[in-house]
Amino acid sequence: MQSFPLTVRRSIELLGLVVLGMVIVYGQQIIMPLLMAFFMSIVLLPVYRFLVRKKFPRVLAIFLALLLMIIIIAGIMFFIMMQTKPVIDDFATIKQNILNHINALSAWFSQKTNISAAQQSKFANEQSKKILDSAGQYLGGAAGSIGSVLIFFGLLPIYTFLMLLYKDILKQFIYLWFPQQLHPKIKDALIETESIIKSYIVGLLIQITYITILLGGGLLILGIPHALLIGVIFAVLNLIPYIGALFGNILGVLLTLSSSPDLSDVITVLVTIAIVQFLDNNILMPRIVGGKVRVNALASLAGVFVGGALAGISGMFLSLPILAITKVIFDRTEQFKQWGVLFGDKLPQKRMLLKRKPKAPAKK
Repeated sequence: MQSFPLTVRRSIELLGLVVLGMVIVYGQQIIMPLLMAFFMSIVLLPVYRFLVRKKFPRVLAIFLALLLMIIIIAGIMFFIMMQTKPVIDDFATIKQNILNHINALSAWFSQKTNISAAQQSKFANEQSKKILDSAGQYLGGAAGSIGSVLIFFGLLPIYTFLMLLYKDILKQFIYLWFPQQLHPKIKDALIETESIIKSYIVGLLIQITYITILLGGGLLILGIPHALLIGVIFAVLNLIPYIGALFGNILGVLLTLSSSPDLSDVITVLVTIAIVQFLDNNILMPRIVGGKVRVNALASLAGVFVGGALAGISGMFLSLPILAITKVIFDRTEQFKQWGVLFGDKLPQKRMLLKRKPKAPAKK
C-alpha cells in the first residue's frame, strides 16, 4: 500500500472507516455483546489465573469468575432498585411539588411576557396531545429496545465464558496474521491492551463506588431528599465521558425539584456535584487509572458522539476503551502512526517550522 500515492492511501483509509461504520450499525446486536464480553473477560483474567494457580479446573475457574461478576452486577442493580422505591412511595408528594414549581414558573413567565396562564395551559394541552398521539409509534421501538437489552445481557456471560475458555486460540489467531519478526511487537501491544482495559474498567467500578459515597453521602448529610439515588444516577451516567456528567446534573436537578419545594436545594445539589466532579477529575481518577488511557479530550468527545450514533448507549460507554486500544495499535504501525498522534494527549515538544524556499533571482 506504501507504493500508492498519498491521496489514494487516504481515500482507502476513509473508505475503510465508512465500511467499518456500516458493519457496526447493521451488526451492533452481535458486535457490541462481543466487545463487552472481550472487555469483561480481560477484567476477569486475574481472578481466573488466581484460581488456576490454586489447581482449580479451567472450566470451574471460569464459572467462579463469572459468578463473581454476576454477583457484583446484581448487587449494584439491587441497590439502585432499593433507592428507587422511596421515589415511587413518595409519588403523591412529588406530583404536588411538580405542580407547585409549574405554577410558580407559569406566574413568572406571565409576568415577563404578558401571556396569561390560560394561554399557557392551552398551549401545554395541545403539545401534550401531540406527544400522546405520537407516543404509540415509539412503543414498538421501546419494546424492541428492551428485547435487545435482554439479548445483550443474556449473551454477555456466554460470550465471556467462551472467550476465557478459548483465549489461547484467539491469541494464536492474532499472531498468525503477522510474520514471526513482528510477534514481539504484537505481544507488547496485547500486554498494554490488557493493562489499559483492566485499569479502565476496574477504575470505573471504583469510580462508581466513591462517587456514590461522596455525592450521595454528602447530599444525605445536607438533608437533600433521595440523596443516594442522585449519587447512583450521577455515578452511572458519569461513565459516559463528558456527556454523562451533563445529563447527571440535569437529572439530579429534576429529581431535586420533584422532591423538594425549596429551590435552594437545587443550588446545594449543583454545588455538591461540582465539588465531587473536581475531586474526581483532578485527584481521584488520575491516581486510580494512572494515566494509562491517554486519549485527548477532543478525540474522546468525538468518540462518544460517533459511538452513540453507531451503536447507541453501549457504543457511548465503550467508545473510550476502544479509542485507547486503537491508539495502542496505531502507535505500533508506521502506516497509521499519524492517527495515534491525533488520538493522543502528548503535545509536541518542538514546533515544526516549514523552511521557506530561497527566492529565485529575478530575471533581467
